[in-house]
Amino acid sequence: MLSIRQNLFKKVNNWQQIRNLNLLEFQSKDLLQKYNVAIQQFQILDSSNNDKTVLEKFDCPEYVVKAQILAGGRGKGVFDNGFKGGVHITTSKEEVLNLSKKMIGNRLITKQTPKSGITVKKVMVARSVNIIRETYLCILLDREHNGPVLIASPAGGVDIETVAEKTPEKIKTVPLNIDQAIPEQTLMEIAKFLDFKGAAIKTCAAEIQKLYTLFKAVDAVQIEINPLAETDKGEVISIDAKLNFDDNAEFRQKDIFSMDISEEESDHREVEATKHNLNYVGMDGNIGCLVNGAGLAMATMERTKLNGGDPANLLDVGGGVKEDQVLKAFQILTSDPKVKSILVNVFGGIVNCATIANGVVTASRVLNLNVPLVVRLEGTNVTEARKILKDSGLAIQTASDLDDAAQKAVSALH
Repeated sequence: MLSIRQNLFKKVNNWQQIRNLNLLEFQSKDLLQKYNVAIQQFQILDSSNNDKTVLEKFDCPEYVVKAQILAGGRGKGVFDNGFKGGVHITTSKEEVLNLSKKMIGNRLITKQTPKSGITVKKVMVARSVNIIRETYLCILLDREHNGPVLIASPAGGVDIETVAEKTPEKIKTVPLNIDQAIPEQTLMEIAKFLDFKGAAIKTCAAEIQKLYTLFKAVDAVQIEINPLAETDKGEVISIDAKLNFDDNAEFRQKDIFSMDISEEESDHREVEATKHNLNYVGMDGNIGCLVNGAGLAMATMERTKLNGGDPANLLDVGGGVKEDQVLKAFQILTSDPKVKSILVNVFGGIVNCATIANGVVTASRVLNLNVPLVVRLEGTNVTEARKILKDSGLAIQTASDLDDAAQKAVSALH
């Protein structure tokens, strides 16, 4: 029981801080480039007639060809057409074009994508660099320090959590002043901690300052560079970048937020839920769950599991839900072909139970609902809500408590 509670808590707890903006790797690098951060030169191919022209003007001794999707593990991924690897290295422009054609328009499957993969629409072609050393650098907002902190490690290119666990002495955390640039002395200390030598110390210090300027200018909550690499030519280059932004700053960062492609790659049910101020988490079961609040969501899943069922999702309608949102919630629930019964579990505090009842009745009629529906309501205006359900004449099963509701939802599957 504890593991069920812990796993669900991790899911519902994430509802409290949703980072909606997601950028592809080349979009993040483009932002870095605008703030003069040193990166690999790159071009974008999209399988258009311009691809060949783009490559003709991009001369490199060696090219890195990378599929652009919002997922890690691309290098070890497999495409639905059988082609292996979302990252390749070549010296031939003709081969770059061949590789891009095998990627674009096909779905790349990695350990971080859905089982069906994600369609690749663009490919980034970057100048290959000879990396002699990799370090790690991250700037992020940190509650413990009430502001931004810089995290640095000379052990880059690997999972930073593993470094922190096994060799904590290789992690340096430095609180930063949001109103000021990073002092020169601090920059030099960080560069030396990262094991840069000679002229590369000043180069590294300058790159860190540029990254902090970018961090503040774009209202970022995190800029992670892994690796921040040293090349055989003495360059200090941000090879891979992950940027997260403050959603509340969208009105200031319209150009950045306009680049968001999350709708193209996210579960369409999550996207629809977000548009209507609902929270949706998809799962693998067959009982659709509509609740209000993270705590009730956790209890609903726990009781459903204990009674032998498996939730297909958790859909939280929140505290200020209206009847039209209940209809939308049912549309989202029934769009999942795995859903074979629906369990509504709502405690009316701020929520008026009559609003939920009217929404349930309307949704059942509009959608001509053909899966079993179990409703458990308690709290504000519950007597009227139960009367609305009873007088509807619809095949809605009501429940006296959560256990009763879970049992009925599970039994309805058989």
